[in-house]
Amino acid sequence: MVRKSFTSVIPQEEKKGSVEFQVFSFTNKIRRLTSHLELHKKDYLSQRGLRRILGKRQRLLAYLSKKNRVRYKELISQLDIREPKTR
Repeated sequence: MVRKSFTSVIPQEEKKGSVEFQVFSFTNKIRRLTSHLELHKKDYLSQRGLRRILGKRQRLLAYLSKKNRVRYKELISQLDIREPKTR
């Protein structure tokens, strides 16, 4: 799996606080924890942390989709994330 360098897409001054950067860092944490949990299936504390990060990312993505649908679609395609199911 080849990932694009996402940090070069965001301008320098708005990196750490922007929604895109936060979602990007959460996605990296999620991928790292997922690979950890494939080895350590009974690490329940890490599973809990993974669920918390997933919830945070989901809330940020919901906020971004309400505020700016174009940026949301770009971010989803860049990070290769599935869109959440709508009810």
